[in-house]
Amino acid sequence: MSTTHTTAFGGAPGGVALLEVEKEAPRQGNRPSRRRLNLRGRNRLTPWLYAAAALILLITFTYVPTVNMIAYSFTNWDGLSRDRDVVGLANYVKVFTDPRYWQVFFVSLYYFVASFVQIAIALYFATILSFKTRFRNFFKGVLFFPYLLNGVAVGFIFLYLFQPGGTLDTVLSVFGVQDPPHWLGDPDIANISLAGTSVWRFTGLSFVLFLGAIQSIPGELYEASDLDGASRWQQFIYIIAPGIKRIISLSFILAIAGSLSVFEIPFVMTNGANGTSTFVIQTIQTAFNFQRVGLASAMAVVLLAIVLTVTWIQRRLVPDEDVNLS
Repeated sequence: MSTTHTTAFGGAPGGVALLEVEKEAPRQGNRPSRRRLNLRGRNRLTPWLYAAAALILLITFTYVPTVNMIAYSFTNWDGLSRDRDVVGLANYVKVFTDPRYWQVFFVSLYYFVASFVQIAIALYFATILSFKTRFRNFFKGVLFFPYLLNGVAVGFIFLYLFQPGGTLDTVLSVFGVQDPPHWLGDPDIANISLAGTSVWRFTGLSFVLFLGAIQSIPGELYEASDLDGASRWQQFIYIIAPGIKRIISLSFILAIAGSLSVFEIPFVMTNGANGTSTFVIQTIQTAFNFQRVGLASAMAVVLLAIVLTVTWIQRRLVPDEDVNLS
């Protein structure tokens, strides 16, 4: 009996202590050390440190001004005085009831139609240059170059192009056109001229988006379609178009948002004269020319709400879906 007792407890009282230490050792091993806890804390904190600068800039220059703009829209602040009397929804009522403020949305229709022309041109050239074509790198640079130019520079270039007796009139006179229209002075065609300028400038952006999406389509699909005798048009309908569906949807969103927020080109070329004033130009003039920052803030909030609503509707009508081409 005593032998069994001695074997079970290590043969000595010290063996009991040793057994208890052995039992406690795994428990201590399961507990994370302070070093491990510090490493885990650093690993969790590191991504936030990298993103801190971007988040600070985003909050400072985007979200804070947006909140202030919404707050100003309920006041009659003139942008200079310290007095900001709260007027409730009066500014919003004025935006929707005064024709001077909401009729300028009709000018956006010119740019909205022009954006579809821009998408069509960009998609056409992106499809052609995605195949083996002579001098395709040269044409890629030519198409994308206008987008690299500053909007003010583009405005001045086309201002000299469209002025009476300018470059365009000189070229037309070579073909026998002796009495060309006033491209920027005639209200009937001024917006068409400005919309055409917008197409020239932003086609490069759509072109790059489409070209990148087309080049991401597996080449095996084109090889298989060539073996089946498919034409380029059939390849576009059944391979390219489904494969870049998301980019096409994104282009429509950019077209809608861009047509509603046009500013640079009409502001530089006509300053909103001759019926070319857009909603953004009207907002800028209301804020700085007439010193009605409260009303201008309400106009900006309305524009933001319209863009978000139209984008949401478009996403509902044309949702993103996984495209399977295999």
